[in-house]
Amino acid sequence: MAIASKKTVTIDTPPVSKPVESPAFAATEFGKAAETATAPFAEIQENARKAVEKTVADAREAYAKAKNAAEAATGALETSLSAAKTGIAEINTKALNAMRANVEANFDLVHALIGAKSLSDYVSLQSEFARKQIESLTSQAKEFGALAQKVANDSTAPIKDQVAKSFKIAI
Repeated sequence: MAIASKKTVTIDTPPVSKPVESPAFAATEFGKAAETATAPFAEIQENARKAVEKTVADAREAYAKAKNAAEAATGALETSLSAAKTGIAEINTKALNAMRANVEANFDLVHALIGAKSLSDYVSLQSEFARKQIESLTSQAKEFGALAQKVANDSTAPIKDQVAKSFKIAI
């Protein structure tokens, strides 16, 4: 039997020469690589920060405008309510004066009717009283209508003006 011999083959490879790097050089290279890799993220962060700052500034501006509009509306409402209060007091005073005048006219009629000497005097006094009362009531109704219109205009004017200012409408 034949014995096989084992041959070992060796391959000569040229030696690889690596430059010897210092730790400082490696850290610098790592820092440059990290900077290059994180540059897009830094830009995204910067853009996000600017967007948030703009949003906050816009929100503050919108809040200031809303606050000013609310204060102006409150002032207009207070002025309107004050005018309505004054107007209602005027209407009440006029109503009391009209009621007083009507009651006095009724008392005058009763006094005159008591002194009537005949039925024709009685009918004449009653007719004259009815005519005067109709004239008086017509006059009072006109006065109340005019006063109510004035109060309504005075009461709504501040609110109308404020709405026109708020929405920049020409009235």
